[in-house]
Amino acid sequence: MKKMSSAEVRQMFLDFFKSKGHTIEPSASLIPKNDPTLLWINSGVATLKKYFDGEVIPKNPRLVSAQKSIRTNDIENVGRTARHQTFFEMLGNFSVGDYFKKEAIAWAWELLTSPDWFGFDPEKLFITVYPKDDDAYEIWRQQGIKADHIFKNEDNFWDIGVGPSGPDSEIFYDRGQENNDVAENDPENYPGGENARYLEIWNIVFSQFNHLPDGRFVDQPHKNIDTGMGLERIVSIIQDAPTNFETDLFLPIIRATEKISQQKNYNDNQADDVAFKIIADHARAVTFAIGDGAIPSNEGRGYVLRRLIRRAVLNGGKLGIRQAFLYKLVPVVGKIMQSYYPEILEQQDFIQKVIRTEEERFADTLSDGLELLNQEIAQVKKSGSSVLSGQAAFRLFDTYGFPYELTVESAQEHGLSVDKAGFATEMEKQKERARQAQGHQQSMSMQNQLLMSIKTASQFIGYDCYSSDQCILKNIISDNQAVDQLDSGAAQLIFDQTPFYAEMGGQVADVGIIKDTNGNVVAEVEDVQHAPNGQNLHFVNVKAPIKLNERYCLEIDVTFRQKVRRNHTATHLLDQALRNVLGPHTHQAGSLVEPDYLRFDFTSLEKVTDQQLAQIEQIVNEQIWKEIPVQTIETDLESAKKMGAIALFDNKYGDQVRVVKISDFSLELCGGTHVANTAEIGLFKITNETSTGAGVRRITAVTSQEAWQYYEQQVAILNSVQNQLKVAQVKDIPNKVEQLNAELKATQKQLENLQTQLVQKQASGILDQVEQIGSWQLTAAITPVKNMKELRQIADDWKNQGKSDILILGAKNGAKANLLVAANQKAIAAGLTAGTLIKQIAPEIDGGGGGRDQLAQAGGKNPAGLQAALQLAKKLLQEA
Repeated sequence: MKKMSSAEVRQMFLDFFKSKGHTIEPSASLIPKNDPTLLWINSGVATLKKYFDGEVIPKNPRLVSAQKSIRTNDIENVGRTARHQTFFEMLGNFSVGDYFKKEAIAWAWELLTSPDWFGFDPEKLFITVYPKDDDAYEIWRQQGIKADHIFKNEDNFWDIGVGPSGPDSEIFYDRGQENNDVAENDPENYPGGENARYLEIWNIVFSQFNHLPDGRFVDQPHKNIDTGMGLERIVSIIQDAPTNFETDLFLPIIRATEKISQQKNYNDNQADDVAFKIIADHARAVTFAIGDGAIPSNEGRGYVLRRLIRRAVLNGGKLGIRQAFLYKLVPVVGKIMQSYYPEILEQQDFIQKVIRTEEERFADTLSDGLELLNQEIAQVKKSGSSVLSGQAAFRLFDTYGFPYELTVESAQEHGLSVDKAGFATEMEKQKERARQAQGHQQSMSMQNQLLMSIKTASQFIGYDCYSSDQCILKNIISDNQAVDQLDSGAAQLIFDQTPFYAEMGGQVADVGIIKDTNGNVVAEVEDVQHAPNGQNLHFVNVKAPIKLNERYCLEIDVTFRQKVRRNHTATHLLDQALRNVLGPHTHQAGSLVEPDYLRFDFTSLEKVTDQQLAQIEQIVNEQIWKEIPVQTIETDLESAKKMGAIALFDNKYGDQVRVVKISDFSLELCGGTHVANTAEIGLFKITNETSTGAGVRRITAVTSQEAWQYYEQQVAILNSVQNQLKVAQVKDIPNKVEQLNAELKATQKQLENLQTQLVQKQASGILDQVEQIGSWQLTAAITPVKNMKELRQIADDWKNQGKSDILILGAKNGAKANLLVAANQKAIAAGLTAGTLIKQIAPEIDGGGGGRDQLAQAGGKNPAGLQAALQLAKKLLQEA
């Protein structure tokens, strides 16, 4: 077996399959594009669904990739086992309707055992196959594999529900009985069993069936090959590492963490080793996730990212690290992965900024969480129980990022246990909510054999012409059936050539009409999409009879196209202006180019300020007013990259690409339609800037006529305000508004003073109402005030006067109720805290609340329950 670095292993895998005629697919972003079924890209095949379900036919049916992936379903096992990771790379070779079992198996065996490649000892390799898959068994035997090295296993069948499925074959490496965790005679001691001896290194899926909604499995029109080999696993074997973490993919991160800790060393003890491994894994995951545009938040993938950062920070604490440190590991990760993922070091500063900000924010949150945990523990002790509820443990986990183990450890220090079953129940509820939010989209569609079979040549001629009377109708599809003619109704048409642009790269499709040779309109084109083999598929409403192989005139709506192309070129200008103003780390996160407006999504940690928006607008308009020619260069992909062209978010590029160049300002790969000169755009105006999710902002803008109309509307509004304010000129409006604001503030101040005087007058009577409840002096009343602010004013007076131990105030606010509880030091010392008491009485008003030991407040929906809340408080004090 050859000794190689992880970079060499990755490259050898890609080179091998390239030598077998495969095209190397670049590693896609971890953030799925147009796939609501996935939170993260979690495998190599996840990025190739469109090929496997027949939506798109690849130019080369043989593909190979090293795909970065994230899986967090087993996050609790990371660091505790030899192989679990949240971030990993999946090496895979794929066949889309081309080769099948014979070639896939033969090439797998050649790559693994040939001295020219990995050079594994064949005696160390074992195979599992599906019991009914006799073909796979025989093909493996033809490779010279002994019968006692092939095992039949019922689990060797890949099925994700409706869609492609089929048997699979796994390859295991025998690490030797000395590396096993079960006895030699243990029934699990076989390839595919629960043991540490036989390590699965590769899975080859023979995707040959369609799993139908009625449960039947039928043959797919095109049979596919989908394989997966974990880079971390194969490297651990090649580098003779006990676990994945002793390879060159992880050890440099662990060593860097040791230096930061200065207290702990790897391999000193098991507990510390777990912390080192979690940090190394999570550092890789968050570095790549942020590099691909994910931002920490409270939902979706942002929540996963936040959880990973917080788990790493907490484990850093176990190693004695008390300051922000995770961000310091980013350049270490970047250097390890530089050969295949140079973008990490290129974005290093931005990634570090995001992680450090989150680490510092978590330090504040952690302090609040510890206070809440201590309150929960005190309440459990006071109640006489010895069990912290699962709900409380889950709230700490979900809100403050506390791992369940940390809560258990803290509880144990106080002689308590934690309701594990209750915690598991709450966790399952959360997972179900996530599943519901994700919906029931199908992971992979079934193949459409009709569309996949259409190989008609079709040329897009619409860059230079808006109509053509030489278009031959080659395909008519009605109700998913190919027909020779159609009199009326909805249909999809393919012509040998067309001026109609098919939706792509955020640009909407052209609309227009189809005429016969006599000039009669026979169909209206409502949409154009790409067919699986790349042809422009026209979605039409047929008005008069049409026939195959007849000549028709296709005319796009010229006004529609001109508006769209103005907005598309403006989108390129906006993209570059954003980079200039916000920084080169800004990534496009989606776009939409309509005739009436453009929409551009981009990554940003913060809201774009008004000053920045004005600067962005000015930059774009300056490029428009410079009257810059817009050049389109057709070249190969590699040459375009060398030119420095930026790839836009939605596009999928072939070997030949179009580069849109706007002087030295913008250079982007784009297959869309554009103006010939920036002057055609006329005017650019941003109409809105908002958030669409964690770390993603959206700018909406208009150009040309729509921009002028927007300004006209704004002027009309200003004139209306001018008339209402009765000022002579529009320029006088700001001064008038400032004057009115000053007058309003003065009036509000007077009102607040009067309200304070009224509250103090009301409080003087309330605070004299002190009653003895058991050992405690209580002041309790339902006040006539209207809000919590006024209740707190009364509480301040109570604190200054010190007439009682406990203060409980209620107030009605329309259909809502407010409660306030305050406690003096005598009550707090005896365990009677405001925070504890408010939680016990708030349910009487159908509400909840909390606060500090000295002061707590609650809101609810049942004002009628205020009196009951006060009575319950008195009962609790009597018992205390």
